[in-house]
Amino acid sequence: MTDLLWPGDQRAGDLMNDSAFLAAMLTVETAWLTGLVDAGVAPQAARADLTGLVSDSDAEALAVHAERDGSPVIGLVGLLRQRSGAETARWLHRGLTSQDVIDSALMMCVRDALSAIRAQITQQVSTLAELAETHHTPVLARTLTQPALPSTVGALLANWLSGVLDAAGTLAALPALPVQAGGATGTLAAATELTGSAEVALALAARLAFALGLAAAPPWHTTRTVITRVGDALVTCCDAWAHIANDVATRSRPEIGELAEGNGGRSSTLPHKSNPILSVLIRRAALSAPPLAATLHAASAASVDERSDGGWHAEWATLRTLTRRTVVAGAQASELLAGLTIDAERAATNLAAAGDVLAEQRSMTELSRQSALSGYTGAADRLIDVVLQRARHHIAETK
Repeated sequence: MTDLLWPGDQRAGDLMNDSAFLAAMLTVETAWLTGLVDAGVAPQAARADLTGLVSDSDAEALAVHAERDGSPVIGLVGLLRQRSGAETARWLHRGLTSQDVIDSALMMCVRDALSAIRAQITQQVSTLAELAETHHTPVLARTLTQPALPSTVGALLANWLSGVLDAAGTLAALPALPVQAGGATGTLAAATELTGSAEVALALAARLAFALGLAAAPPWHTTRTVITRVGDALVTCCDAWAHIANDVATRSRPEIGELAEGNGGRSSTLPHKSNPILSVLIRRAALSAPPLAATLHAASAASVDERSDGGWHAEWATLRTLTRRTVVAGAQASELLAGLTIDAERAATNLAAAGDVLAEQRSMTELSRQSALSGYTGAADRLIDVVLQRARHHIAETK
């Protein structure tokens, strides 16, 4: 999958694209049908692997058909019934509703994307921890765009690292992604009627969750907290990467020149330029992520009755876009950090030319009546160590 208007989209590969979503829906239908057979509700003759009956070549027709029905599931079920045996056609999708299939498939796609993002963050933590531990280069700290105090590159990198670790923590705090298996109104009425028992119907839902690698959960048709929490976690990741990108883009300006991307981008007309393209693209993702998450919250707030009339539908493409863009930004951030270059000489020059950045130190020395300490970087080294300890703990947990 490529997107001319979102350079780098190919980095997300098949994660949460049409092909992955179609495959996930087929897996949901197959797993539910298998559960009906295994429970003795449907006959053995109904057992079938539905995943091979529909392919990517059917996606266009299903998408067109979806406009009439409001979702791609009805067309998908119709196609499966046309292409399967009589008993399979009779029993597939029985006890499910379109929301069960779409929500469960979305959770499967999100799970795979989150796994990729977590792997990116673990790589970034390792890279940043190594850089922060080894770079004691003096550098000018700036506040409100102006020279402030002396600092170190290690302190700058530790600040980035802290943000990435916070993002990792937000991802870790997400609840296990739940299955959706509630039937038409979230009461499992059809499944209970088919099985003759509420307990068996609930067991079918739990078995579906296990088969799909999702968490067993009560139906959540119009309680969309899981969607908004995922969206917020993705935005937090983009925020952390944008902080890095903002600093790199700013400090790579020729008049500053303290940081640079390993491979700058070209200009179409200015051959002398080396543009911080990775930083630009990461910032682009971070600027667009919050509005997407806000749409997920608006959709959640529009929840009504036992299935929303528009709010639910607004989630699908929004969640996919936000998820894929976060995967892309994460890969770009990893590449940016891996190729980051630090110009210690330029940093020293800028610090020396910044003017009187030790005025605060003199006033503190006068108050304390102690001799001035060299460097005036305070507890920076200790603070770096605190962040590095967090990083080591994260790395150990992910092994």
